Amino acid sequence: MESSASTLLMPPSVELKDERKQGTMVFDSSKMQKQEKLPTEFIWPDADLVQAQQELNEPLIDLDGFFKGDEAATAHAAELIRMACLNHGFFQVTNHGVDLDLIRAAQEDMEAFFKLPLSRKLTVKKKPGELSGYSGAHMDRYTSKLPWKETLSFVYRYDSGSKPMVADYFKTVLGEDFEEIGWMYQKYCDALKELSLGIMQLLAISLGVDISYYRNLFEDGYSIMRCNSYPPCKEAGLVMGTGPHCDPVALTILHQDQVKGLEVFVDNKWQLVKPRPGAFVINIGDTFMALSNGEYKSCIHRAVVNMDKERRSLTFFISLKDDRVVSPPEELIVREGQRKYPDFKWSELLEFTQKYYRPNNDTLQSFVEWRLSA
Repeated sequence: MESSASTLLMPPSVELKDERKQGTMVFDSSKMQKQEKLPTEFIWPDADLVQAQQELNEPLIDLDGFFKGDEAATAHAAELIRMACLNHGFFQVTNHGVDLDLIRAAQEDMEAFFKLPLSRKLTVKKKPGELSGYSGAHMDRYTSKLPWKETLSFVYRYDSGSKPMVADYFKTVLGEDFEEIGWMYQKYCDALKELSLGIMQLLAISLGVDISYYRNLFEDGYSIMRCNSYPPCKEAGLVMGTGPHCDPVALTILHQDQVKGLEVFVDNKWQLVKPRPGAFVINIGDTFMALSNGEYKSCIHRAVVNMDKERRSLTFFISLKDDRVVSPPEELIVREGQRKYPDFKWSELLEFTQKYYRPNNDTLQSFVEWRLSA
């Protein structure tokens, strides 16, 4: 599908930037819904608003055998992952080793932040060029087709040793009232780190390369942990929680509540990813598509908004260390007969998506062309 999401980002108008400096351009969903009409900045084109008609038939993969070292169960899990990644790059996992009570706490405790007064949330607003902080509808980055959501993002580094950087972030930035919640998210990120490295091993097995190739690449990487709140909207059919895009990172681990909203564009139509209690949704991003030499797909997806209920989700975006070179195993290049993408550093792709390009389904190819022309 040719996404109608904007490509090269144009500078916002002077008037809009001035309004934001004055604090008038902020996302307050409750006030906006009381207006006769929604602000035009939130209205999406009809082409992006086509409704999903069916559920995605993605595999639900039991990881218990893999973590116990069962060779047959591991081979079966890898084969299911391969079939999903050749088609659309989405699958779900259960018995993943992450404590269900911890997942429940991570899902529920974000309310403590999102229910704060808007003025308080804005004190931790994400600054230009930074990855951590609060964002209301990404108004700091875009001027049209704004997402109907609030987010709180923070960085988790895989090689931070014993330093509890997530817990420190919550205490330092949000105050002692959030210290306990910060420790909970620290434990959550620690658990997802281990899950992500296990998934990297299964991806290697599924591609027929050395089992440690991807795990070794990502052991000194980092993740952006993001809490998402999608408030209800009376005009839900006109807005988007997150517009059509592919993730530029390597891998995304998502936990969604039971309010439906995640949709994937497969076989020329939008399909719903059904929420499954206790399961994680895994999807391939553009960086891993390059690391697989194009064999595995980074699929376009979106999040829609509910008319009556708030939807919440937790996303764990897995990235390489900034100076790591994105290069596929030699076996994949020999098998394919050619390189699909030139080598690049993750920091270059990150800069491209943060400063110059609004991610869509052509991000990786557009990045390659931009880099070659630079």
